[in-house]
Amino acid sequence: MSDVMGENAVDEDAIKVLLVDDQPLLRMGFRLILEGETDLLVVGEASNGVEALAAVDRLTPDVVLMDVRMPLMDGIEATGKISASPSEARVIILTTFDVDEYAFAGLQAGASAFLLKDVAPAELVQAVRLVASGDAVVAPRVTQRLLENFVRSRPPRPAHQSDPLLEDLTPRELEVAQCISQGLSNAEIAHKLFLSEATVKTHVRRILTKLHLRDRVQVVVYAYETGLVIPSNPDY
Repeated sequence: MSDVMGENAVDEDAIKVLLVDDQPLLRMGFRLILEGETDLLVVGEASNGVEALAAVDRLTPDVVLMDVRMPLMDGIEATGKISASPSEARVIILTTFDVDEYAFAGLQAGASAFLLKDVAPAELVQAVRLVASGDAVVAPRVTQRLLENFVRSRPPRPAHQSDPLLEDLTPRELEVAQCISQGLSNAEIAHKLFLSEATVKTHVRRILTKLHLRDRVQVVVYAYETGLVIPSNPDY
């Protein structure tokens, strides 16, 4: 049996999506939703992380919808391997709870976003498009709550201790990094800081390069882990 099921002919103009989940019914539901859009194409399915890695290598998807708990290799390990590979695929972690520790681990491993498995169809479609564009963090409020919960659960960072990489950022780049951490898109950052979108994109590229980060959602994780952004009220 093939390790990847349901592969389609590739439309070069469509966003190519790989579905990774050990529940066939869930994959079927996501496939039906995504294939109802003319700009999205499900190029394959996999039921565990091992199959997912082979599929990413063979099918070169733009976006991978990745379940967390699967046999043979879970979604966290698979996400880390995809992020460390030459692949340009962006991973969306699928989870059951919005404060799931595995979702946070997925973001740390290199995922671009996470979604709840009971996400509304329109939100799923929009999330895939956003992640493919690389322009915004999906569900910034949910992501922020997840990050804040886990930052609070960790030992406090010693006073005056910060990551030396932050010192490489200019004051403007620090501002842009903080805006990214608030879930703002390039257009929203441009409006807030009175910059052109082209200038914002340049700042974002420089931030990713200087901090050795792959994705703007990694900037959010980094900002919370290093204290660049302080968790808000615990009742957030």
